[in-house]
Amino acid sequence: MKEFLAMGGYAAYVWTSYGITAFVVALNVWLAQRRYRRALGALRPAGTQAEPVRQPTVRKMT
Repeated sequence: MKEFLAMGGYAAYVWTSYGITAFVVALNVWLAQRRYRRALGALRPAGTQAEPVRQPTVRKMT
């Protein structure tokens, strides 16, 4: 296990790159959620429900 974590002497580079990659992925997810919430808030008129009202997708035949 110790040899695996040492990565043949390149552990500092390998684990740093894993850490930076995990940070960038988490930041990307967080920013996407934040932008989505802001866009949804800008589209929602004041005083309406927080969740959009779901409309039926099937129409009655007359």
